Amino acid sequence: MKNPLHYQHTEFDCGPTSMINALDFLFQREEIPPEAIRNIMLYCLDCYGKEGRPCESGTSCMAMMFLANWLDGFGKTGRLPITTQYLSGESVYITPDSRIVDALNRGGAVILRLHYEVEHYVLLTGVKDDHVLMFDPYYEEELTEDTPDRELITVDLEHPFSYNRIVPFSCFNRTNHDTYSLGEKDKREAVLLFNSKTALTDEKTIEYFI
Repeated sequence: MKNPLHYQHTEFDCGPTSMINALDFLFQREEIPPEAIRNIMLYCLDCYGKEGRPCESGTSCMAMMFLANWLDGFGKTGRLPITTQYLSGESVYITPDSRIVDALNRGGAVILRLHYEVEHYVLLTGVKDDHVLMFDPYYEEELTEDTPDRELITVDLEHPFSYNRIVPFSCFNRTNHDTYSLGEKDKREAVLLFNSKTALTDEKTIEYFI
């Protein structure tokens, strides 16, 4: 049975929430080992906030890279059929021929670090025309009137197992800090995740030429 995707519990846990949502999206509940959930929470929330308060600056890029590598190694043990790829810098962008869109078209999921007032992790689950289907773990029933580019983004709460936002490619690729922009190219980050049993590969697809 699949779990519905869920929302972060605090202002800071978008990273582990998005990673757990990726597992919920890719796997049945019965397939997910509790060890994976424990380690996601253990490795994330490593940043200190004001006055040295632990966890109150969320999850660092280093922690997310470590977690992605741990999950890929965990998949090789046979405990969970998962593979991951960590992307950073100029390799993180969204166009029809990008690695991110290719992963989504092949049934994968993508954790993306972007800007939503502050640096923020979200989950991408699919593509529709020139838009991305995205689950933002920060719960809001609608965007506020002063949200930049509010008219470009669709809030959709009718698909709790896969997405709650529909966002055009153009919003992501900007180098500023507007809503859902990826920001400066050298600071970008993404994790591609696949269920190795269901992901489409060259061996699993047939292309017909006329």
